[in-house]
Amino acid sequence: MHQTVPRPVDILAFPDVQLLDVAGPLQVFATANDLARAAGLPPPYLPRVVAREGTVSASAGLGLVACPLPAADQVCDTLIVAGGWGVHEAARDPQLVEWVRSRSVHARRTASVCTGAFLLAAAGLLDARRAVTHWTRCAELAARFPAVRVEADPIFIRDGDIWTSAGITAGIDLALALVEDDLGRAPALDVARHLVVFLKRPGGQAQFSTALSLQHAGERFGELHAWIAEHLASDLSVSVLADRMGMSERSFVRHYRAQTGMTPARAIERMRLEAARRLLGDTRLSVKRVAARCGFGSEETMRRGFLRALGVPPQTYRDRFTGAGHTPGAHP
Repeated sequence: MHQTVPRPVDILAFPDVQLLDVAGPLQVFATANDLARAAGLPPPYLPRVVAREGTVSASAGLGLVACPLPAADQVCDTLIVAGGWGVHEAARDPQLVEWVRSRSVHARRTASVCTGAFLLAAAGLLDARRAVTHWTRCAELAARFPAVRVEADPIFIRDGDIWTSAGITAGIDLALALVEDDLGRAPALDVARHLVVFLKRPGGQAQFSTALSLQHAGERFGELHAWIAEHLASDLSVSVLADRMGMSERSFVRHYRAQTGMTPARAIERMRLEAARRLLGDTRLSVKRVAARCGFGSEETMRRGFLRALGVPPQTYRDRFTGAGHTPGAHP
């Protein structure tokens, strides 16, 4: 059901903003308006790009004409903070940070796209909340803002009235979720179909990168990760890993989590899942054989891991995403 008064949506931009962080969500709301008008209904949204400068240049080189920052207490339904290379400079601007903090108080909900989470965190809006950002920046976000409960895998996270999303195109997923929350599944699905995207993308960031923020663990655990990748079917208990690092189990777990943003068990599961996805896509090994090679212990354990990380079981993943297929009886 459409409301009669359009919801104001502010998308905050700044110099060196990521273009798709702005354009993706903006187009979702614009398309919702287009489809409403086509159905003879009032447009549900009043979206606009706002910035301190009248024109900001995106990191892609395209100039964006923006509206001036409105008064923090001006009526606003949704505040969306984009990300990009310029977000750290924006987060060092005390006036902009204060505007985001105050604007959020007067908005029904606040969201970030990609590294826009850093600006929300600088404003204190993510303290004690679950949040996500681009997978290459999760460890950095966790290290710089330890009060934030960073999760590396979800495409987007809603924690109360604060929403955060993963990298770049995940802003589209986020905006579609906002539309669904406002208008219901059917209108949101119409928007997704019009844009030729998933309404709810299967899986999380894990489907795009192995172990995600492990790349940010530095040299200290780099060799360990290489060894793990070559021994996925071996005993990878904390005691074994700690012994290889010459550390106590307690110290190992503490330092590992501090540098990677996840537990050793979680990291190993992701590495095993990545290896399993490769085997499902590149070979015709049975699911059972893939599970054994990747160290899951059983087919059911791997199945539960796939459902947690990707939302689909292994065979469905193979059928839907790889096209490899499996001939019954071949390479059991």
